[in-house]
Amino acid sequence: QVQLVESGGGSVQAGGSLRLSCAASGYTYSRYCMGWFRQAPGKEREGVAAIYTNGGTTYYADSVKGRFTISQDNAKNTLYLQMNSLKPEDTAMYYCAADPLPNWGIYSGFKCYARVYDYWGQGTQVTVSS
Repeated sequence: QVQLVESGGGSVQAGGSLRLSCAASGYTYSRYCMGWFRQAPGKEREGVAAIYTNGGTTYYADSVKGRFTISQDNAKNTLYLQMNSLKPEDTAMYYCAADPLPNWGIYSGFKCYARVYDYWGQGTQVTVSS
């Protein structure tokens, strides 16, 4: 059972930066898709960024491309989301998610972005004021 714990959320002014962390435990598969999602009040959850853990390839939503960076530290089993040039419309609850992959098949950041994820963290709030 994979467990995910997010941290690093907070309140910043527009133009500021935050780095979210997602500590993972309970890995039993050799490769995963990992992703960051967000949900603002009254809106549907949307994908922000994804990474294929074995290859390191990434994919970003158009709304965050060039401002956010997803990365991983395999030694620490931690996923990160560096968020720069934050905008008020980035305000949301941010969730990390993990999806174990079979030992066959070819994957990429783009394929990971499109997957349905099995494991979710509890979320961390990001609020950006203008």
